[in-house]
Amino acid sequence: MSSPLSNTAAQPIKPVHGLAAIVGFLVAVEFASGVLQGYYTPIYTDIADHLDIADADVNWFEAAQLIVSALVVPPLARLGDLVGHKKVLLLSTAATALGSWILVAAPGFTTFLVGWAVQGAYVVWLPLEVAIIYRRTKDSGRQGLLTRRAAAILVGALELSVIIGAVTSGALVEATSMGTLLALPAVVVTLVFFVIWFGIEDVPGDATGGYDWGGLALVTGAIGLVMGGLVAVRVQGPDSVLPWLLILAGAAAFVPFVRYEQGHPAPMIDVRLLATRGQWPLQLAAFLFGMSVLGAQIPMATFARTDPDEAGYGLDASAATVSALVATYVIFLAIGAFTLPLTSRLLGPMRAVVTSALLVALGYLMWIPFHDHAWQGITNMAVIGLGSGALVAALPAAAAAAAPPERTGFATGMTNATKTIGGAIASAVFAIALTAAGSIEDPTEGKAPLSGYVTVWTICALAALVAAAVLLLLPRNADNELDPLDTV
Repeated sequence: MSSPLSNTAAQPIKPVHGLAAIVGFLVAVEFASGVLQGYYTPIYTDIADHLDIADADVNWFEAAQLIVSALVVPPLARLGDLVGHKKVLLLSTAATALGSWILVAAPGFTTFLVGWAVQGAYVVWLPLEVAIIYRRTKDSGRQGLLTRRAAAILVGALELSVIIGAVTSGALVEATSMGTLLALPAVVVTLVFFVIWFGIEDVPGDATGGYDWGGLALVTGAIGLVMGGLVAVRVQGPDSVLPWLLILAGAAAFVPFVRYEQGHPAPMIDVRLLATRGQWPLQLAAFLFGMSVLGAQIPMATFARTDPDEAGYGLDASAATVSALVATYVIFLAIGAFTLPLTSRLLGPMRAVVTSALLVALGYLMWIPFHDHAWQGITNMAVIGLGSGALVAALPAAAAAAAPPERTGFATGMTNATKTIGGAIASAVFAIALTAAGSIEDPTEGKAPLSGYVTVWTICALAALVAAAVLLLLPRNADNELDPLDTV
């Protein structure tokens, strides 16, 4: 029985020839993405030894890549709408491969930092893939449903490959040289470039108009100032004046940017589209979701490794136990993504996505009373992962469905951009909350207070609760955008 909100019954349902093959090729792309996201985590200390730098300096790599990720998504998404999503997917893959090979040859910290930053171009892969699938299914009569299912498969493949990447590097680190170890992800990304070249059809872009260089410059300046300020907070501390001046300047720079974009016939950031009822709740929810899925990674790791005999809290986890925590989170994240079509059918698309956000909130709230044993941490991360997987799959597909055909790449890309910015802001806030001698920058030199970790968990839970409330503000026909029910 079809949903009263669904209009798919009035549309002819046609088969989409070759869709399974395209999704299969895109799964290979997400496999590479997962390798990049999971492969390096177990060997951060080994990378620091290889570069002859302190472990704390590895945080610079994360900061640089977050900045690049936030800056590249809008221009690349717009370029995809103009010239075709495959072309831009190839471009971003080539840049990612270049960054990966720079890591292999890097003689020192600075070169490695540049390579790590360039490697951040992979962040646009999933939004472009969703746009490719959405475009491919436009005449099917089930465009939203098929896009949603494909997105769930892609995210599931991504998260499973994160585990594969982490296990592989951990197993090889003692058996091979660092050069060989770092070359493996570069080989994977290079091979994926040719998979895209030969496996994905080249379809011209739908968008018209030129490339908004003025808007690109303004948004790059604004985001760059804000992100630079956030990085400065982490490096110089909250007592320094410079970080806050940079953040204020960046926030002020958004005012002329918005005015400029409103008057531009083909804006880089379609602020009018983002202000619509079908978009702004999704983009705000992505921002709030990014606070936990990206911002909480380092605090969760440092809490798990803390010895309770020294700090009065912590799991005193070994590397193997931390791997179990990560694996549990990622496995349940994949389950959440894979089962999203089923939960959408059982609960309704809107209720399924809101429930997912509530699960994330519940998981972080569970950390507050239950944080004394490893099994408690694993249980908490399982709940968080289940909700996170559904949101990772849902938000880009919903944004694509709520956008005009010529702006699908932009809409899906913006969910990644807002998520990244949310993670960056949360990372800085959490750094302040955990401030102590060493804090999260170098846990061996000092321990943050337990109240700091409680603050982290509370902020993540509140962000997820607000995201759930915001999603309820979507228009009544949002079920069609989130995941139209199959009427066959």
